[in-house]
Amino acid sequence: MKKSGQPAQTGFSLYDYLSSLLYDLDGVKQSPKYHPEGDALFHSLQVFQLAREASDDPILWAAALFHDVGKAVDSKHHARIGGEMLSGVLNPQVTWLVEHHLDLMHSPRKTRKKYGAQPRFAQLQKLRRFDVNGRDPAAQVISVAAAIESLQLHHDLISA
Repeated sequence: MKKSGQPAQTGFSLYDYLSSLLYDLDGVKQSPKYHPEGDALFHSLQVFQLAREASDDPILWAAALFHDVGKAVDSKHHARIGGEMLSGVLNPQVTWLVEHHLDLMHSPRKTRKKYGAQPRFAQLQKLRRFDVNGRDPAAQVISVAAAIESLQLHHDLISA
């Protein structure tokens, strides 16, 4: 993979790349104290479904689905790493949301001061809420393929 996040192999489709980012989360364990639902893939699919049910914003749906892809590489710095993995692949707003999805948890006052007047702040707040609520061990989730296919209808999600 190139540093920008673009698939490195020719013939390797965007669908394959995005699918691989999600499938790499399968089996990535999280702290049971904060994530009783289990692995990072199951969590990501739950967060995506919550976003789809509560919002008509495909930017937010994509950010919800891919917000934790960096956990396959490093849990502590997963937001920054995930943003790098998606940079140049998905819409810059999706990438920004992924990179900043923990800001309201780590520095809520600073984040509100810095981004509170911007329209994307409302998206960030929603993403944080979906992230926190996507922790049900008994949730029913759709497949990776179905999630990505639902995003393919929105061509503005793909970086030009």
